[in-house]
Amino acid sequence: MPIALGLPLMAADIIHLSGIVRSPLLGSDGERMGRVEDVIARPGEQAHPPVIGIVAKIGRRQLFVPISMIGSVHPGCVQLHGETLNLARFERRPGELLLTKDLSARHLINIVGARLIRANEIEIALVEGTLEVIGVDPTSRPVLRRLLPRGLAQRIPAKAIVDWESIQPFVSHVPTAMLRIPYRKLARLHPAQIADLVEAASHEEGEEIINAVGQDLELEADVFEELDTEHQLEFLSTRTDKDAARVLATMAPDDAADLIADLDQERRLSVLEALPQPTQAKVRALLSYNPETAGGLMSPEFLALPGDTVVSEALEEIRRSPVAPEALGVIYTTDEDGRLTGTASVVRLLKSPAAARISDVADLDPAAVRPDTDLHAIVRKMSDFNLAAAPVIDDHHRMIGVVTVDDVLELLLPTGWRRDFGMTAADE
Repeated sequence: MPIALGLPLMAADIIHLSGIVRSPLLGSDGERMGRVEDVIARPGEQAHPPVIGIVAKIGRRQLFVPISMIGSVHPGCVQLHGETLNLARFERRPGELLLTKDLSARHLINIVGARLIRANEIEIALVEGTLEVIGVDPTSRPVLRRLLPRGLAQRIPAKAIVDWESIQPFVSHVPTAMLRIPYRKLARLHPAQIADLVEAASHEEGEEIINAVGQDLELEADVFEELDTEHQLEFLSTRTDKDAARVLATMAPDDAADLIADLDQERRLSVLEALPQPTQAKVRALLSYNPETAGGLMSPEFLALPGDTVVSEALEEIRRSPVAPEALGVIYTTDEDGRLTGTASVVRLLKSPAAARISDVADLDPAAVRPDTDLHAIVRKMSDFNLAAAPVIDDHHRMIGVVTVDDVLELLLPTGWRRDFGMTAADE
């Protein structure tokens, strides 16, 4: 039987959950039978979860009242149209969402906004004869609404409602509903955005996000790279050395080295030895340098080619290279002894004749730094020569790594800068 709103409203109008919960439950004759304790919805494939019933308290017993027995919903009361109720005690079934218990005042993930929000109000609407959960209101308006008498409270309109399609609840808040965070939703976000969510969440919520992205090892590693040191160590502390090494092996070697250096001393060696041998060798080499010098900041992953390589071959090498795409914006030229001779951007290569030698289109005698160059000298060099990446050379002028702008910025920006500027704070 269709639900009838007890208001002169259109079907698109909104009913606040706070206007239903703790309101009287009336029988079909208008007599009070009990009180509404909660509203039950069932998320599924629909854009908006349908309301399937309420939890009512009649006497000392909590009962399930199916939506088919509800005749009308008013701000301030719910009225039945049936004559009899099943008096068996309410027992929640898998897949059911209790809107007050599970969502109200809880953190939710706003996938579109890539932020945590607090569900200060759950919004319900009558859509084609069905009550549906359409979204949440994370603003302070619902708080004000609760402080006012019910009649005045209903006059405060809903603002800035976040649509349910953009929302993902945490399973830790809904233990019997088992609402797993779909990996496909988080995969739409940048790793830095996912890291922001993790940092803004509780440990339990953060673990849930990490577990969801763990379906993609590369994405999991990218997220770990974006986390601050405190959260990196927090999540690695709950993992075995083997699992920790699995994550570190997928990270960039310089980020893995930084994280191993921050581990408890008694754990460093065992995690390091659990790394695959090629990664382990790179990490060991990086750990031998002071972390605030070029040697400690550099990534050992770059693409260097002999200067007599032709442009078409260089572009093919870029396509085949296992080096991360963000490190392939510039390639480096070397002489027959492997010494650094020049740099060439990919854009310049693309604009050059395919048969030209890359040494003919490269910037010769490039600005470089030594492994022991300190942070401030690196910054001056990169600023003076307008470098997005500074090559690091040894005593024989052979290239051993590259320091990028983001490596430098991480040390120059104050600790917790993203949180201070509201990047990781939850919307309350």
